[in-house]
Amino acid sequence: MDAEFQAVVDHHAIRACLARLARGEDRRDATLIRQCWWPQARFDYGVYSGDFEAYLAWVVPGAEAIANTQHLLGQSHVEIEGDQARAETHVLSYHRVIIEGEARDTCIGGRYLDLLAKREGVWRIAERTMLYDWEQDWGAAADWTSGVMGYPFTAGHFTGRAHGDFSLAWFAGKSA
Repeated sequence: MDAEFQAVVDHHAIRACLARLARGEDRRDATLIRQCWWPQARFDYGVYSGDFEAYLAWVVPGAEAIANTQHLLGQSHVEIEGDQARAETHVLSYHRVIIEGEARDTCIGGRYLDLLAKREGVWRIAERTMLYDWEQDWGAAADWTSGVMGYPFTAGHFTGRAHGDFSLAWFAGKSA
């Protein structure tokens, strides 16, 4: 494989790793998350840091005060040198948090700085640092579990992860 094509393949594999991790975090799925980090990995989110096992215990099952999350990944700047890569990825992360018994919606804008390592052809995170660019408290959370914008849902699976996660059945080829 020539170097230019290998670079395209590596960039794709890195972005797929980061997307799989965001999906795993939002579902608090330890299996997906483990596929994205090397066991010896380290992380620093400013509010919490440590090794991979500390990270996994922090994210799965997650804090009871954080009822729901959604991580939206933006552009990634990736620089690859051999079997190591540095990636800066923009992220918007939505969190429904329970503060003093009230559900509130918040959003954080920031960037992940990831050092990734390729071992036996697989890219995973070896180190991650979170940079925070802004945070916004959107206030009291709206109840959208039966519909949105005044329109009722026609079936229960439209509620995302509020009542299960229809995407799991959808990927398995099962219908609503």
